[in-house]
Amino acid sequence: MKTITVEEHFESQLVTDLMTKVTGKPTVPSLSEDMLTYMRTTLPTSAIMQDVTKNRLNFMDQNDIDMQILSYGNSQPQNMDPKFSIDICRVANNELAKIVNENPDRFGGLAVLPVGDPQAAATELKRVVEDLGLNGVLFKGNYGGKYFDDPFFLPIFQMASDLDVPVYFHPSFIPNDIAQHYYANDNWSDVVTGILSSAGFGWHMDVGIQVMRMIISGIFDKLPNLKLVSGHWGELIPMFLERLDDELTPYAGLKHPFSTYYRNNVYVTPSGILAEPQLRFILDEMGADHLLYSIDYPYKTPENSGTFLETARLTDEQREKIFHKNAETIFHLKGEK
Repeated sequence: MKTITVEEHFESQLVTDLMTKVTGKPTVPSLSEDMLTYMRTTLPTSAIMQDVTKNRLNFMDQNDIDMQILSYGNSQPQNMDPKFSIDICRVANNELAKIVNENPDRFGGLAVLPVGDPQAAATELKRVVEDLGLNGVLFKGNYGGKYFDDPFFLPIFQMASDLDVPVYFHPSFIPNDIAQHYYANDNWSDVVTGILSSAGFGWHMDVGIQVMRMIISGIFDKLPNLKLVSGHWGELIPMFLERLDDELTPYAGLKHPFSTYYRNNVYVTPSGILAEPQLRFILDEMGADHLLYSIDYPYKTPENSGTFLETARLTDEQREKIFHKNAETIFHLKGEK
């Protein structure tokens, strides 16, 4: 059966060089030497991130993955000053479009946008979808201490709705004071604090809050066609749908309960957390129509990437939707020949 994974990352040496030329420093916050060592020894190398012809295709073939939807990894210009990010994002999206257009049966792409200038970002989104053929946008973290429910960013979401392309919310580093408050302790190392505040837990709580805030802001009453994608099985929020309905509905001023928007406008992916209990829970909460498949390559390469959905307790119809049909629909990909 055709398989499409939708949260798969890469980097461009050209884009990284342009960013370094402007900033003169890496695109990660200040970290302890132990944490930097941990990242250097556990994260993919630049060569792995930039590869789109060798190891990546081998991994896809070995795991029967027909197509990856590519998006920029940690080295991306979204949160730079707009006087730089507008031009660098154009270069980044052109680079991504080249990869997609050279191998359209294996790759799709999610744009990176200069969110510090929402009008420019909306214009760039229109360009990349209509002129370059990309399939949506991925936002990483937030911008300037503002979550994306801030009205400042509305032009971007208006454009995504008008173009009928999804917005993928991806985790990123959280503010250091929050990391220290929730996750630091003298009884454990900086590495443990760093893991807890990032990929272990903190990233997921933060981006789950982002999706929650989008719903509470009322944006789906304004833009009912807007579609969001949330990885890591929904970043903790699906566990609280009923609780949010019970506690929030009388006070939120929304047309519908919280869970109605979540189940109608949000699509959930595993991001490489390939365990059947999470799948069963999300399937019960969301239904098969709002599940997509993702590996988070090359940050994650689970051994069961190619077998997880095949061996899970799914009907043929559910399996087909999660494997490829839902992705083909919301990312406007061509279906099976």
